[in-house]
Amino acid sequence: MSHYLYLVRHGEHQDAEHGLRDGKLSERGKRQAMLVADRLGGVPFDGVYHSPLEAPSETASFLAQRLPAIEPEPSTLLFDCIPSGPTPEMPSAYKAFYGSITEEEVIAGQAQMGDAVAEWFTPAREDRHDLLITHNAVIGWFVREAFQAPEWRWMGTNVAHTALTIIRIRSAKPAEVVALNDLAHLPVELRTGLPVDQPV
Repeated sequence: MSHYLYLVRHGEHQDAEHGLRDGKLSERGKRQAMLVADRLGGVPFDGVYHSPLEAPSETASFLAQRLPAIEPEPSTLLFDCIPSGPTPEMPSAYKAFYGSITEEEVIAGQAQMGDAVAEWFTPAREDRHDLLITHNAVIGWFVREAFQAPEWRWMGTNVAHTALTIIRIRSAKPAEVVALNDLAHLPVELRTGLPVDQPV
């Protein structure tokens, strides 16, 4: 049996291009949320969870409007966080990122992601489908966990606003990344949130 995690980054929020980390969805973000809802319409979700912050909460609300069978629940395990600190094998190009990050933030992020993995990276007795609406760093950490990559490798794993990533978890085999940063439901003008523009 397979446990599927459908990971969706929240929609674009207002002033996201100016570095604001959270806020109400922009008009583009609302369209993104509706389109990913339509994309997921045929999935028989057993659970839907979202970060309690404003952008993912509002994204979850839009999905619930389009998918009346789901009942999104907030989970503090899906908060935006810093999942790990600098390590000796980390490429030097990433180390500058930690200049303004406190040790307390790293410790809290590590604990949160440890609990999140324990909660969702579990095999199921029958096929299970869970939707998690969260943040780029959290999705990067889950992908890193699936690959059992070094801790720092969540960095550089970027997903667009409302992009779809799917991870399959089974008891007898390693976790499998089925899809990563799938943007098929978004027209080019709605593909926001990546560090570089996507080709047309």
